[in-house]
Amino acid sequence: MTQPNELYLTNEPDANRFIAGDPLGLLVGLVLHQQIPTEKAFHSPLVLRERLGRKLDATDIAAMDPEELESVFKEKPALHRFPGSMAKRVQAVCGHIAEEYDGSVEGLWDGVKSADVLMERLQSVPGFGEYKARIYMGLLAKRFDVKPRGYTKYLPTWPSIVDVASAEDLANLKMRKKAWKESQG
Repeated sequence: MTQPNELYLTNEPDANRFIAGDPLGLLVGLVLHQQIPTEKAFHSPLVLRERLGRKLDATDIAAMDPEELESVFKEKPALHRFPGSMAKRVQAVCGHIAEEYDGSVEGLWDGVKSADVLMERLQSVPGFGEYKARIYMGLLAKRFDVKPRGYTKYLPTWPSIVDVASAEDLANLKMRKKAWKESQG
């Protein structure tokens, strides 16, 4: 997997570099990427790492006491608008990665030759339906050069974080999404 030096999903360069270089950090950001601003969702993995005081590790997070993880999510400022339910969701995702891929997020795509297989794997992640799986596939393809055979049919056809390649793109994303929704009727 090729790693970009930085993604542009927050307004904080340190958070952008973190999610670009930490596959679990990016996955946690995707889990949190609902009902809060994009910038907050993708900044929160860095804050989670800082609050835990250690590297993000799927096996470690999966094994944490759920109440302890929830308190980390609820600490001010909370990591999400719904910190309790998102702590549970992140723990479930980490449990899935720990059980299915020996704690390695890269196990989702390592050795996968077919986009259909990758899509099945992504949709088996707790809380990932087709929409979120397509966003993740798009990020993997466009920003990390993970391109299994047939991946283009799964790329999002709507304005999304997949299209964000600069700080300016992030600033314009909400406008593009609104215009696209209006054009859909």
